[in-house]
Amino acid sequence: MSIFGDQDAGDWQGRLNTILDMMREMSVQTDPQEMVRSYGARIRQLMPRDGSISMSRRDLTRPRYRITRSSTWEDPINPWKEKDRLPLFEGGLLAELIYADAPKVIDKLEFGSDEPAVRYLAGYRSLMAIPLFDQGVALNMVVLLAKNPGAFDRKQLPEQVWMANLFGRATSNLVLSEQLHQAYQALDREFKVVGDIQRSLLPAVLPIIATMDLAAYYQPSTRAGGDYYDFFPMPDGKWGIIIADVSGHGTPAAVLMAITHSLAHTHPGPPNPPAAMLEYLNRNLATWYAGLGGTFVTAFYGVYDPKERTITYSSAGHNPPRLKRCQDGSMHSLDGAGGLPLGILADGSYEQTTRQLQPGDQIIFYTDGIVEARNHKGELFGVQRLDVALENCSLQAKALMDTLIHSVEEFASGHAADDDRTVIVARIS
Repeated sequence: MSIFGDQDAGDWQGRLNTILDMMREMSVQTDPQEMVRSYGARIRQLMPRDGSISMSRRDLTRPRYRITRSSTWEDPINPWKEKDRLPLFEGGLLAELIYADAPKVIDKLEFGSDEPAVRYLAGYRSLMAIPLFDQGVALNMVVLLAKNPGAFDRKQLPEQVWMANLFGRATSNLVLSEQLHQAYQALDREFKVVGDIQRSLLPAVLPIIATMDLAAYYQPSTRAGGDYYDFFPMPDGKWGIIIADVSGHGTPAAVLMAITHSLAHTHPGPPNPPAAMLEYLNRNLATWYAGLGGTFVTAFYGVYDPKERTITYSSAGHNPPRLKRCQDGSMHSLDGAGGLPLGILADGSYEQTTRQLQPGDQIIFYTDGIVEARNHKGELFGVQRLDVALENCSLQAKALMDTLIHSVEEFASGHAADDDRTVIVARIS
């Protein structure tokens, strides 16, 4: 019996066309069950046989095995999704074959009435057993059956084992790909929930602050991010403004961001002065969450006095906000009050300073995802380009923010954000 059945050995073009059709069909399959069905139909054209059985001993111990496919089944079972429907057997000829870890040809098939799988073997007189290896062990096996004795040529056994195992590996890879896709979808759903929770911790509506026009923008680089901004009203009419950035990305950063939010909102009394507020956050983060694998939080916290038009601020390793004096067009940084990022040393201390503001002044609070946005050349957006985006002093906060974000996106020209991007624009009125 030829490996390609009884076809004329000279009909190479016909065999080649059949194989090409099969390979094209295999290459577009995404469902393992459908690929096995399609492959089986093609192989039966190339290598006719009277019947076949597929079986598995995966997750079983000797001498137990499952029948996973049979040419006698009118209703095929999906072995990957309907494992509980697969017939389970113990002992007998098929158990000996699959646990032998070797191919075998039986020319005169004989078995007793006590054979557990007699219904699958009855009526056949010869077989070829082809082991399918996984991690060096024949966890699966295909058994070809014929009604006549001596129907299988041992010379074809090497090629049969070769082809069956190559197809088995392709099927396994497709199963793993499907499982990976399902796992990714499940994780993505979880990340989306985490992202939704995280975004719910950000202000739903910006506060109305006398003598200050506000706008804010937030874009995580993944489903969930580690950037945080917030506003805190105080009894004397002052407002606290915080912007923070958790190191890292994704869910771990979002969790620490939520912790920082919780701590900020449980500060005993008004969160003022700024240095004391940062010391409170730092002490709690470093004391209770020091084992987070080196994760830390940079933060800038300022308290704005609408009556005096002053901002008193302190920084924990955060990017200094940019201040544009629209009266003379000069650019400045709200610096001079730095300290270590939060969560590193529990006894860290922070300085603070006060800056007088004038009507028309623009303050840009931002996280490093803005200035570290990259284009396709790997260049950074940088502080200089940020300053250029602030040229128009006649713009209100929302228009100014839109101008800045447009500049960043135009610079990046479609390059995906490597980090979360957050901006608060404040214009003194």
